[in-house]
Amino acid sequence: MTTNSLSSWSALQAHYDTIREARLRDWFAADTSPTRAERFTFAGGGLAADFSKNRITDDTLRLLVALAREAGVEARRDAMFEGAIVNPTEGRAALHTALRATRADAPYHEQIRAERAKMAAFAERVRSGAWTGYSGKRIRHVVNIGIGGSDLGPKMVVHALDHLAHPEIASYFVSNVDGADLARVLARIDPEETLAIVVSKTFTTLETMTNARSLRDWFVQRGCPEQALAKHFVGVSANPAEVVKFGIDEKNVFEMWDWVGGRYSLWSAVGLSIMIAVGPEHFDALLAGADAMDTHFRQAPLERNLPVLMGLVGIWYRNFFGSQSYLVAPYSEALHYLPSYLQQLEMESNGKSARLDGQFVDYATAAVTWGEPGTNGQHAFFQMLHQGPTIVPIDFIAVLTPEHPLASHHPKLLANCFAQSEALMLGRTVEEARKVAGPDKPELVPHLVFPGNRPSTTLLVDALTPHSLGALIALYEHKVLVQATIWNINPFDQWGVELGKILGKVVEADLVAAQFDPSKHDSSTSALIARAREASKR
Repeated sequence: MTTNSLSSWSALQAHYDTIREARLRDWFAADTSPTRAERFTFAGGGLAADFSKNRITDDTLRLLVALAREAGVEARRDAMFEGAIVNPTEGRAALHTALRATRADAPYHEQIRAERAKMAAFAERVRSGAWTGYSGKRIRHVVNIGIGGSDLGPKMVVHALDHLAHPEIASYFVSNVDGADLARVLARIDPEETLAIVVSKTFTTLETMTNARSLRDWFVQRGCPEQALAKHFVGVSANPAEVVKFGIDEKNVFEMWDWVGGRYSLWSAVGLSIMIAVGPEHFDALLAGADAMDTHFRQAPLERNLPVLMGLVGIWYRNFFGSQSYLVAPYSEALHYLPSYLQQLEMESNGKSARLDGQFVDYATAAVTWGEPGTNGQHAFFQMLHQGPTIVPIDFIAVLTPEHPLASHHPKLLANCFAQSEALMLGRTVEEARKVAGPDKPELVPHLVFPGNRPSTTLLVDALTPHSLGALIALYEHKVLVQATIWNINPFDQWGVELGKILGKVVEADLVAAQFDPSKHDSSTSALIARAREASKR
């Protein structure tokens, strides 16, 4: 049976037909005790979420929860935590939750504890200055080289927790094979004071290894003896033999495992750059926050379960309202990289057309995920959100206590966040627009009308601590699983990235070959290759 033939799906479709024209401002105007905000605000893992500005009723939530149950969300959740093969196309478990579990009966508990202790010991040596470069100087620059999950997660967390970072160590992240990315960092670092962390599950990833080799060459060119390179490189990988082959001392190889997907891996040794930046204690707090959300996800009833409700509200807009994208708007500059991190987490996980049974879906799956911190977004794309014809659901994220000393800025920031969700919900009617325009400017009225009824969820974080950040990340991880289960797809593989990589190797060979046979490609690709070859000659 397909997802859209479930009885709960049919019930939701009938329900949608009855409320699709209903207006949020009317529901709020008819508020009774308990208020709409009280009925639709839920808490878990140290976070709170206000769902009241969504186009939902009590019946909507009841029917969505029924869908979750009929689709088997609870069983899939429990199977993941227990280490079952929930990634069938690769025959793997998905045990990122085990990396932060505190209970001794969690899968691979001792193995994980041992690797984390090794990470902590190394991080403390770097942070204390005991680990030095080839000339005896302490490490002041840490360069993380990776791509995808080996870059986006650590970069997002290090930026978010910058207020807790070691004052004498600067962190850099290099991912793009475009040499400009590495060159920008090379201009800012000193080889005598730089440590490189090369992160790749296979240690064969094209972009990562190209950057790693170029960085290694730079060290030698700048005076580092080849025999001393081990003082400047460590590796994180599931393929230790390749790491040693690259030239990294086997004592400085940190292990990741095939039961942890790249975009779920910042909790593992992939997070070594995080641990060096903020210290082992703060890294442990990050894990504890994620574990708190894991516990909430496992134990809270579906009706009050934050990841479940986040996932279900997303299903409501994607599959019933037909929304093609959704926006993440963190009103926190510290969370600048959260939207880009979530782009990979959500679209690489759930951007699938093949169901678990190998058949193709006949319903929509992952929405396009995008975003930018507020208030910047208000001066860029909020015009479209307010008055464009497309409905884009929004996750507003508000940090209630600032992590910086400029406290007078914070009421202005929060005011904008709360006012935007209110304005999107209320809109402005024609009658209200006439009053704003005044009797002398009736031609302005259409331009001053706001449709309103634009849905949003507001997530509240008391303060941006490692614990709350861990909970926030885990919330979105589990939201992905909820939606994947309902869509009956595998959120833990990523076959869609393979074809471009395979063809890329062929194209690269043609770009640099002495002779080029244009018949190997379509006319467009051949013409592009020919132009690039001519440009390289010039």
